Amino acid sequence: MRGAKSAKWVASAIAVTLAATACSSGSDGGGDEGANGGAISMDIAEPKRLIPATTTESSGNQVLSALFTPLVEFDENNKPVMAAAESIESTDNKVWTIKLKDATFHDGTPVKAENYVKAWNWGAYGPNAADGNYFFGTIEGYEDLNPQDPDGEEGPKKAPEPKAKELSGLKAVDDKTIEVTLSDPFSGFPSLLGYTVFYPMPDSAFEDVEKYEEAPIGQGPFKMKGEWKHDQLVSVTAYEDYKLGDKPKIEAIDFKIYQDQNTAYNDLLAGNLDVLRTIPTEVMGTAKSDLGDRFKTSPASTFQFLAYPMYEEAYEDKRVRKAISMAIDRDEIIDVVFQGSQDSARSFVSPVVNGYREDTCGEACKFDPAAAKKLLQEAGGFKGDKIQLGYNADGGHKQWIDATCDQIRKNLGVECVGTPIPKFAELLTQVENEQFSGAFRMGWIMDYPSMENYLGPLYSTGGSSNYYGFSNKEFDKLVAEGRSAETEEEAIAKWQQAEDILAEEMPVIPLRFGKNVFGHSESVKNVDIDLYNNVVLDQIEKA
Repeated sequence: MRGAKSAKWVASAIAVTLAATACSSGSDGGGDEGANGGAISMDIAEPKRLIPATTTESSGNQVLSALFTPLVEFDENNKPVMAAAESIESTDNKVWTIKLKDATFHDGTPVKAENYVKAWNWGAYGPNAADGNYFFGTIEGYEDLNPQDPDGEEGPKKAPEPKAKELSGLKAVDDKTIEVTLSDPFSGFPSLLGYTVFYPMPDSAFEDVEKYEEAPIGQGPFKMKGEWKHDQLVSVTAYEDYKLGDKPKIEAIDFKIYQDQNTAYNDLLAGNLDVLRTIPTEVMGTAKSDLGDRFKTSPASTFQFLAYPMYEEAYEDKRVRKAISMAIDRDEIIDVVFQGSQDSARSFVSPVVNGYREDTCGEACKFDPAAAKKLLQEAGGFKGDKIQLGYNADGGHKQWIDATCDQIRKNLGVECVGTPIPKFAELLTQVENEQFSGAFRMGWIMDYPSMENYLGPLYSTGGSSNYYGFSNKEFDKLVAEGRSAETEEEAIAKWQQAEDILAEEMPVIPLRFGKNVFGHSESVKNVDIDLYNNVVLDQIEKA
């Protein structure tokens, strides 16, 4: 099972990550122009990027999961197993030796250790502004590629010129051997290597990275057919010389790009779409009867939350942040809007990983309108004219956002409005540039099965997905100490202390833990979606 790939951010309402299911352009059905003959079709949103080191949302990740094979995948117990790697070994958890299996890129060139080294160095180099840059931060020399400005803010716009362009802790020993030296010991490093950002790139990619992104060349079971047709379609066909696992049982896939989940659902019912990765909330009440045994659910690692813009004065007081959380009746929204298909979240870490604890959020996640109103008054009231809840319009969020605003308005006496942004990628860009005024919905799917993956990327200072600007030195210290711990038990103890800081500071509002709720046409069978919100591509076949 190809489960190592995740899509950090998901945009849909049911899939509890930040992936987006977008809808068709052109005709109302998901752009068929240039589609593969005999291909199966599945929905995605318009990906933000399609370069491995900078693809950190679920739609782009689903595409790359077809084009690449990770170094490791994960078994049913979330333990890493070798995929593109022959072995990953260390005697001290600091210096790691990775041996590669024989493989070729889709352009026929051999996959060498240098292809990984070049790809990782590109992602780690600050001025390239790769969304997955954070994940290379464990490797020695990262700071020289990502210097901080005097205020401690990272990024190519403010930071000084990097001292180096290559990670000092990364080298190709020979064509089949990579040696990685970490800044500090990290026993969980092999699991990290299952993530998208650690894919290799062929030599030709670095001649023109922008051109490469339009038709990425990987070493996975499928290869691109033509180029990425933005807002319409990404088509892939089976790669005949695939050597890193079982060959797919289908000839080709058309990833149809949708901007509205309901249109995608109607296409599914009409037989114009084979796999719908997320059933829209609006049709949840009828989907079971519409689809019969083609209505499916599976466990997921998704976590949906509302994030506060820590860069805005109105949300600076943590009492305000806690009051808004306490004014939300999570259970009612799940029962009414989601028809019971999700679970209320009162912790910051998913139940699917070791170290999860129930109700770590405590009183701040307890629905208590009277206490919420009192706390807001103690904070001097809300210092803005209204509370905005931003969301991507292509992800099926309007219904629950409106219900949440109704509760906030009623229970706090503060005006609340939902603010749609057309695409998830656009919402992320606005938030990243501090251009959005108000709280905003976010979702997360784990990149690798570790409690740390729900903490470090989302809340560490400069974390890859810390779009809201939360920063706490003690939190950063505890996360780092957990990574360096000798045992998983010691690591979890540190990470649980870090989670306790989140419960006190409330930079986000935990809302829901998700399940995959999906459907398929009569034309396909053996359809499943893994913990990472990816369709399992080596399993699906035509009916």
